[in-house]
This record gives sequence, C-alpha cells and structure tokens, in this order.
Amino acid sequence: MISTIFFDFDGTLADTAPDLGHALNRQRIKRGLPPLPIEQIRPLASAGARGLLGLGFNIGPEDESYLEMRDEFLEFYTRRLCHDTCLFPGIGALLDQLDQHRLAWGIVTNKPSRFTHPLIEQLGLKERVACVVCGDETTKTKPHPEPLLVACEKINVDPTECIYLGDDLRDVKASLAAGMDPVIARYGYLGTDQPPENWGASHIIDHPQDLLAYIQNRC
Repeated sequence: MISTIFFDFDGTLADTAPDLGHALNRQRIKRGLPPLPIEQIRPLASAGARGLLGLGFNIGPEDESYLEMRDEFLEFYTRRLCHDTCLFPGIGALLDQLDQHRLAWGIVTNKPSRFTHPLIEQLGLKERVACVVCGDETTKTKPHPEPLLVACEKINVDPTECIYLGDDLRDVKASLAAGMDPVIARYGYLGTDQPPENWGASHIIDHPQDLLAYIQNRC
C-alpha cells in the first residue's frame, strides 16, 4: 500500500537547468568562452556545481581554482535562482491529484537548503509539501539512504509505503537501500551514460501523470 510519494527536486519536480545553465554560461562568457547550449547542460544539471564546472571548464575539486570557481558559480546562481525555473509540465496536476487522494508528498534532494527552500516557496509549494530534506541537512547525501529515512521519520511513515521518484541512478540506489519503491522520471535529466532501464528501478514514467496510474495499480 502506497501512502507517500517523495520527489527528487532538480530534474524531477522542477526544471532548474535554465537558471543553473545561465550561471555557468556567465562564467564562460566572463572568461571569453562561448555559452554552452542548454541541451548540453541539461543532462548534468542535477550534478550541481561539481558536475557543471566539470562540463564548462573541465575542472574538479582537486584543481587549485575549483573552490573560487564554485563560489562564483553559486553566487551567480543565487542572483537568478528562480527566473526561468518552473515545475515540469504535468507536475502541478499530479500534486493536485495526490492532494485529492490524500497521499502525502515530500521532497528529498541533495541540493543545499539555501537554494531549495526559497525555490519551494517561489514555486508555491511551501504550504503544501509534507516535508523537505536537503543535502546539507543530513550527515550523508544520496545515494546513501539516510536522507530518505530522515524524511520518513519526519512524517512518521514506513519506507515500504513510499515511492521515490527521481531522475538519476543515485536516486534509485538511495531508495532501494532505504526500502522504498524507486520510480524513474524519464522526462528528467538522466545524467549518466547508463540507460535508466538498467538502474534497477521498479518502474519508469515518461510523464508525471503516469505516476498516478502506477500508484493506483500498486494499491
């Protein structure tokens, strides 16, 4: 019996790639490099500053310039946090239906709280979401199951009654380790070369509306 749905944020609930990409391209333009097309940025939008700086400048945490570049990226992102970010098409209707069916829903993300909570408020979800767990609010992040288990504790629900919808392999790994039912959002960023059919999820959906049909079949 499914009682609760937890969502990943970037690439599952909200399309944040345009604003993340804008921050990266501001850095590239500042250094005389051409902006990258959003189609190239989108698959790595869930990977945060580390993934995007790797894409834009081929650097990682081991590089001497990384911390300065990361801080600049986050500053640029903060200035344009919710300019073009929006819920994925169909998410609003899905959340309405979950509310109508009295199914609780929450957000579990590796995104830091200083970005997540303002975005949730600006997207009009603050008063509706049952709980939010961000990447800096637990000792470990996905693919570790701790954030999902903390979310269950917050609203007193058994993990076996939960679905976790995400768009990355780490989402599937975390939900399996937590004892939840993992579902993949194929419409999301899918930031890996490994096809989602090989990630080990229970189900893959092409549109948010497909999740409700899956839940009804489970019930």
